[in-house]
Amino acid sequence: MIFKKLKNTVYFILLVCISCTAQENRKITTENTKVAANRTKAYLPLLQGKTIGVVGNQTSVIFQSEKDYTHLVDSLLKRNMSIKKVFAPEHGFRGTADAGERIEDGLDSRTGLPIISLYGDQKKPDPQHLQDLDVILFDIQDVGARFYTYISTLHYMMEACAEQGIQLIVLDRPNPNGHYIDGPVLEENYKSFVGMHPVPVVHGLTIGEYAQLINGEKWLMNGIQCDLEVITMENYSASRAYDLPIKPSPNLPNAKSINLYSSLCFFEGTNVSAGRGTDLQFQVFGSPVLDSTYFNFEFTPVSNPGAKYPKHENKLCFGKNLQNEKELDQLNLDWLLQAYHHTQDQALFFNSFFNKLAGNSSLKEQIQQGKTAKDIRESWQADLEIYKTRIKPYLLYER
Repeated sequence: MIFKKLKNTVYFILLVCISCTAQENRKITTENTKVAANRTKAYLPLLQGKTIGVVGNQTSVIFQSEKDYTHLVDSLLKRNMSIKKVFAPEHGFRGTADAGERIEDGLDSRTGLPIISLYGDQKKPDPQHLQDLDVILFDIQDVGARFYTYISTLHYMMEACAEQGIQLIVLDRPNPNGHYIDGPVLEENYKSFVGMHPVPVVHGLTIGEYAQLINGEKWLMNGIQCDLEVITMENYSASRAYDLPIKPSPNLPNAKSINLYSSLCFFEGTNVSAGRGTDLQFQVFGSPVLDSTYFNFEFTPVSNPGAKYPKHENKLCFGKNLQNEKELDQLNLDWLLQAYHHTQDQALFFNSFFNKLAGNSSLKEQIQQGKTAKDIRESWQADLEIYKTRIKPYLLYER
């Protein structure tokens, strides 16, 4: 037993080292795609002489080269733009807070600007937060999944701007999962901050296209529309790979985790860990109550800066390592089904969060009924075709 644990520990360390090396060697494709933040000539004239609020985080940068970049706020201040405050989404303005962790109002230590939290008691800014502003600049890197909360922050900021007659400018960035669209379309009764709109789990849009969809479909309260301006990217195609140079949140450290996230996030609604509290976040899954004869990979979640209280903290988990899986071009349901069918007590598998992530009650019921992945996927197809037609007027780039 001691030898087995030692062997698995060594194996885990080797995999972590391989992951770190791969991350260091990843190609950053900023020389091919020019993100909107870099197209300063397109948006600086819109900001000149105006008081500005910025919705951003650690991904809100202007690139000088592949490895050299400055934060958007710092760059605009150097250009004497009148930034009055910044608004912080989930994970905070500098992107260090744990998932779901309350974000507090405060001051940015680097600039002294006031920070207004959009992930604390309120998800939508109050009118007084906007009363001294002429324009809001929104620049956050999204990952293309419905339950990734930056698009919900976008919705509420658009709604607040529409109510106060303030223009919102979105600086567009690539969708690293923009090469496919998949999953059940959210049903109205299951709206929440992890799913506000009738879109599939993997929506296939850049955040600029998504803003246009919200506005065009009149999804803001009472059908109001925002004075919206999207600054587009240059040389971007949704069909081409784009490896993010800055991790979009603490538990998405590399391209593999970002690609697997949409499939593994369903485990957040179960008693299975998706790797939070390890160095392989969203690249492994496992639980102490999964069948160790079926799942031969072991890991132990521990408290770390990105997961202060991880699921199954300090407990040995049995599961799978997915680092060597090929890039997904559709949701993988096999891992979810395998875990459900090889857990000790299926009655304890799901928690109350699952249906919010799924956007319906059907997926849970289909799994409990023993439906195959093929059967489940077929149940989505009609809604997906309607969605693909619906988004066509809002697309900004080639597919």
